[in-house]
Amino acid sequence: MEHSASACCAARRTSLESAASLGTPAEAVTVRASARPELEPDMMLIPGGEFVMGTDAADGFPADGEGPPRIVRVDGFRISAYAVTNAQFKAFVDDTGYVTEAERFGWSYVFHLFVPDDIRPSVTDVPQSTPWWHVVNGASWSMPEGPGTGIGDRMDHPVIHVSWHDADAYCRWSGQRLPTEAEWEYAARGGLARKTYPWGDLLKEGDRHRCNIWQGKFPVKNSESDGYAGTAPVHAYEPNGYGLYNMAGNVWEWCADWFTPAYHAVTAQANPRFDHPTGKRSIRGGSYLCHRSYCNRYRVAARSSNTPDSSGGNCGFRVAQSH
Repeated sequence: MEHSASACCAARRTSLESAASLGTPAEAVTVRASARPELEPDMMLIPGGEFVMGTDAADGFPADGEGPPRIVRVDGFRISAYAVTNAQFKAFVDDTGYVTEAERFGWSYVFHLFVPDDIRPSVTDVPQSTPWWHVVNGASWSMPEGPGTGIGDRMDHPVIHVSWHDADAYCRWSGQRLPTEAEWEYAARGGLARKTYPWGDLLKEGDRHRCNIWQGKFPVKNSESDGYAGTAPVHAYEPNGYGLYNMAGNVWEWCADWFTPAYHAVTAQANPRFDHPTGKRSIRGGSYLCHRSYCNRYRVAARSSNTPDSSGGNCGFRVAQSH
């Protein structure tokens, strides 16, 4: 087993073992035969248009390729108002028998404060650069903190411990796709121009929290003043101008693109997308672990990446459709 952590708060898996050889590959998943209305996400129509993508703000991360900002045009599309929930992902697994990469590898990353006391003594594998991530055998989407834990009271929370390949498999089944980075950022801005967050430039309005991020001293003390220590329900907080929830914080969201720091220099102005394999896929939005002191990536222009077989307790996805 080999693993490391990315420069951000998303844990990264690197392995000599081929995940595709460990179980059902995503390509084997086919579109479901009939619609199930209870599983259909609320898809919001995002009108096509131009926007300023990226940032050169001082609180950004130039090494991530957040800029230079430029005018980009995207065609109209639909995107789910919420991240895919545990209930929706369970329906996918029940229908297909799909086995996630975390389950095939036999482990996933769990944030140290969430590791159950009865499991903690057996945890010996901790990345040196990010010791708040613990390798927990048996952790997966249905057992988020490891064996003996469950999602019964979190069916309306975003599914976690899903890799890019798992998200792609869900999209194949549901007849949808992952949003591109440009679509994601355009949607996240909610019609606002050059703002820091989906709702404006102020992180909080008085005592009112607008997103689920770390409160307190990372990574040892979370005051939970925003209401949550871990994931929040997908409909928590107020939506942005396009009716989209939790485009900042809660969970990182996989995008369709391969990741490159040169994104703004090498992609087109119209419907940009980076399709050249780099070994890493783009993720957007930050998570409940993001904090200004360490991972100030819950800004709409912020971007990060992870290997497509990586999984952890703070990464999920939402779906999109071409219009």
